[in-house]
This record gives sequence, structure tokens and C-alpha cells, in this order.
Amino acid sequence: MNSKRKTIFISTGEVSGDLQGGLLIDALKRQAQILGLELEIVALGGSRMAAAGATLLGDTSAIGSVGILESLPYVWPTLQIQRRAKQYLQQNPPDLVVLIDYMGPNLGIGSYVRQHFPLVPIAYYIAPQEWVWSPSQHNTDRIVKMTDLVLAIFPEEARYFQEKGVKVSWVGHPLIDRMISSPKRSQARAELGISEDEVAIALLPASRHQEIKYVLPVMFQAAQQIQAKIPNVRFWIPLSLEVYRDSIEKAIQNYDLRATLVADKTQEAIAAADLAITKSGTVNLEIALLEIPQVVIYRVNHITAWIATNLLKFSIPFMSPTNLVLMKSIVPELLQEEANPENIVREAMNLLNPDRRRQTLADYREMRQALGEVGACDRAAKEILQLHYR
Repeated sequence: MNSKRKTIFISTGEVSGDLQGGLLIDALKRQAQILGLELEIVALGGSRMAAAGATLLGDTSAIGSVGILESLPYVWPTLQIQRRAKQYLQQNPPDLVVLIDYMGPNLGIGSYVRQHFPLVPIAYYIAPQEWVWSPSQHNTDRIVKMTDLVLAIFPEEARYFQEKGVKVSWVGHPLIDRMISSPKRSQARAELGISEDEVAIALLPASRHQEIKYVLPVMFQAAQQIQAKIPNVRFWIPLSLEVYRDSIEKAIQNYDLRATLVADKTQEAIAAADLAITKSGTVNLEIALLEIPQVVIYRVNHITAWIATNLLKFSIPFMSPTNLVLMKSIVPELLQEEANPENIVREAMNLLNPDRRRQTLADYREMRQALGEVGACDRAAKEILQLHYR
């Protein structure tokens, strides 16, 4: 057996997990080269991970939801992909396993590996945000039991899992690395053909199917009202997944928006903007790091919301990662019924005010300090490769 050849199995889902997985694979390759290792990476992920060199067992980038009812359509596809992954692992035990976010499926895969291959090290990179919103200790206990190392991206996350008895390394946030090559405002506006006197607003309605249904309509209604107030406004909409193109293009027509849908130019569309109106998620941090004021909205099925609030007693201080970093209200969050067109317009117009913009950017800079230094992906990759020798 070639001791210099290592197989790593990486499991993640959704658009954000695929992005983080792609960045991590690039870093693993850099670190492996330094150590003289040859890596084979097999994964559940998406196109970014495939482009970075992973062999995909299944594409999970479009399989994701938040909420009880919202997750039902994805149960069967998820089970099928998990079955395929477990069959592969049974026949081809890896040297290392890396789990990235994607809580439900990854808890299943991690538990399977721990049970059948107890000597295979498991690292959890970007662990589920149990430290923010967990209504019980059950999932935390499962993570503690199956994981050899948690690679934390937030200081509070590191403290939480350390207190639970897991070996933890705080590596910082990987988006800091991604920002190194991000375009400047002038460069992004030139590339998209945006004149200086044009007000550009980025709309980020969806990276999950449920958001097309619950978030997009109120966001586009708000955009319609803003368009009536600001004659020189234009909306720029980054396309997260090709499968959403038709729905978004039809909505642009239906709401009669002066809007352009752009593929593979998410950073440019954000960096060029004077303001972003966005769904909740990792992209909120990307917007903050690009120093663009933002309104964050979050909506799920009203039955899901009722169950979460009344039966599960679900309660969190903030929804947006931008506010969670410092546990401080940096950007406005509009949840459920509050996420209506009138409130979105009010917050958006407020953020276009120069004084409010200056305050937001000052808060962003404070938040940035808590995300660590450049090199998070390489620090994570080093820790992962060292696991095999412990």
C-alpha cells in the first residue's frame, strides 16, 4: 500500500457547502504537495468541488431546505444519495472523512463511519450551528460522540464545542480567503457596465427551492416599490443554481423590474451594488466582507414557523451570520410576517442614507476582526491531514 497516497471522503450539501468544499479541496491539495502526499478526494457536493478535483458520488448542491414541511421533498433524494455513499464507503474505506455543515445527512454519514470504521478519523468543518439555535443537546451529543476534531470558523462555536469535550481548532472563516481575489467596486461596475449615476441593488432571493416560493415574491414586490421611488435604479440578480433561471426570469417579467440576471458573477454583482436585499445565509457574510449594506429577509411555510415557535420552542438571538458573529444587530433582519414589502422598502431606503451606510461599514469592520486572519482554508487543511498521523 502506498503510504503517500491518501483518500479523503468529503460530505456536504447546498450551494454554500459546495463553495466551502471547493475552497477546502484547493487548500488540501496545496498542503498535500508540501507534505509529499498524493490525494484522492471523493465527495458528496456540487460543481465547485468537482472543478476543484473531487470525484462526486452525488450532487447535493440543490438538495437543501430549512423547515419541517420544506424538507419533505428532499427526504427520498437524500436517502438515495446517502445509500450510494455508504455503499461506496463500505467497499472503499477512506483514510479520512471530512463533514462540512449539512447537519441531518452528515450526522447519519458520520455515525455510519464511526460504527463501521472506528479507526478512520472524522473532522467536522463548519459544524452545525448548535451553539446558536439548538433546542436540545441531542445533535450536539452525536457530534461529540462521532467527531475526532471540530474545525471551528467562529470563536463562539469553538468555545461551545470545547466545553462539550470535543477537540477543537479555531481556524477562522474561509470566506476571508475568498475575499482576497474579490473585485473592487469600480472594477465590478465597469465589468457589468454600470454607470456612476446608476443606483445598483443586488437581489439575492434563493439558493434553495423553498426560497423561490417564500422569499422571492416579497423581495420582488419590494423591488417594484423601490423602482417607483428611484428612477435610476437597476437590480442585479446573481444566479445561484441554473435550475432557478426560468423561475427568476419569469418573475422579473411579471414584476416588470429593470433587472439583470447574471450567472457566475455573484461577487461582481454584490461588489458593484449600493445595497443588497438578500435571503438569510452564508452570503450575508460575503456581502458584509464586500462592505455592501444589506437587508436580510427570512420566510418559511407558516405551519413550519408555528411548529418551531410553539411546539419546539425554537428561539434564536439572530438569523443572519453577520449578526451572529458579534451577537449584535449590524444588519436589519426581517423574519416571517415582518418580511413584507413595506418593511423591506423602509429598511432599504434607510440603508441608502449616507450616515446609516457609514455606521454599517464601521460595524462590518468590527465584525471582520472576529473572523480571523487570511489562511483559514490552509489551516483547516493542515489540521485535517495531520489527523491521519495522530
